[in-house]
Amino acid sequence: MAGGGWVATHLDVTEQRRSEAKITHMAQHDALTDLPNRVLLRERMEHAIAVTRNGGVDLAVLMLDLDRFKEVNDTLGHPAGDSLLRAVAARLRECTTETALIARLGGDEFAVIDYVTNPAVEAAGLAESIGRALCEPFDLGDHRVTVGTSIGIAIAPRDGSDSDVIMKSADLALYSAKSGGRGAYRFFEPELDELMHARRNLEHDMRDALADRQFELHYQPFVSAATGETRGFEALLRWHHPQRGLVTPSEFIPLAEETGLIVPLGEWVLRTACAEAANWPAHVRIAINLSPAQFRSKELVAVIVGALASSGVAPHRLELEVTETVIMHDSEAAFAVLGQLRELGVRVALDDFGTGYSSLSFLQRFPFDKIKIDRSFVSELSSPSAEAHHLARAVVRFAVSLGKITTAEGVETKEQLDILREEGCVETQGYYFSRPMPASSITSMLRRGAEAAYHAA
Repeated sequence: MAGGGWVATHLDVTEQRRSEAKITHMAQHDALTDLPNRVLLRERMEHAIAVTRNGGVDLAVLMLDLDRFKEVNDTLGHPAGDSLLRAVAARLRECTTETALIARLGGDEFAVIDYVTNPAVEAAGLAESIGRALCEPFDLGDHRVTVGTSIGIAIAPRDGSDSDVIMKSADLALYSAKSGGRGAYRFFEPELDELMHARRNLEHDMRDALADRQFELHYQPFVSAATGETRGFEALLRWHHPQRGLVTPSEFIPLAEETGLIVPLGEWVLRTACAEAANWPAHVRIAINLSPAQFRSKELVAVIVGALASSGVAPHRLELEVTETVIMHDSEAAFAVLGQLRELGVRVALDDFGTGYSSLSFLQRFPFDKIKIDRSFVSELSSPSAEAHHLARAVVRFAVSLGKITTAEGVETKEQLDILREEGCVETQGYYFSRPMPASSITSMLRRGAEAAYHAA
């Protein structure tokens, strides 16, 4: 009896220890990939950073973000997204050394840490190896997807003396890599901290700007290529900051997109543009760009209906310009929204034609009313390079052949206008006719007419 009791007690203690070990493992590891989580990463980093203080070795900290994970999740569903994350974890194990620690921080964020003696060479080499591994296609059973990654790199103790600081430095470098385009890696630089501080200040000011009515719309006409008659205006957002002066759209639009402020800002643009267009002749249209974040908003159609109703502008006078970026993240839902807009009588234009890969498939699936030829092709119409000229002309000719209304953006010279007119382009837009102007200038401009510029040509 005594011996049996000892065995039972021993087994109970062993089972308890196993349970405790399992609980500890679960607390320190990601359930989906079984990689260390943020808790264990921070613990290991503190130890590794302590080692670097003795000199002779540094710690490279790489923060990773998958470039097109949301697209996979939205189009193929969460099970496919989970399969992709597990496959990414497996690839990371394959392309790193045994001394490296790989962690999943949540979502599509991963981290890799490893000792290095020559950071500029070894950390860059590790980032390039990871980048190559993750840009190869992933086989998810019924689907084959390609994602890629952006990577931020910080080196301890140079860029931080504890885990929180070094992770912040790597995160700032990651933000810089993502801002520079997909598939890039960046090392942390002290200037990034200043840039992030400036970004936070700009975001704070932008939130105040909408409430304080610092935004204004300017309008650039699009005119008939045949007669020079003004057919409509594109609404362009301007921000007059009380201290900064004029803040360019390239500075604040990406930030508005990233923070979600573009949704209330876009609603303001729709309502304001329609209200101001109500004062124009009934044949003059108003064109407004829709951002990806606006397009994902469930309130978009209701906002458009409200803007038209409150202004009294007829639906056919409103043109909504979308790029394929707006559509591609969740194409089925996007085409459903486009269909609702068409049912309202609103016109839909495909913007930046010629710059993407999927424009033709989009044109087959949805009857766009207009195609806007990107300004990069229009500028090449007057290029001294024969190859560039012929390519640009071919893009224009192809767009016209599709039988839609074609608008060429960025017309700046008589030569470009003559070629566009010769190729059958219906509408043109650019500094050759007019720079963007405030609403107060439109009445006199319409009275004077863009025909003056056209005939002067």
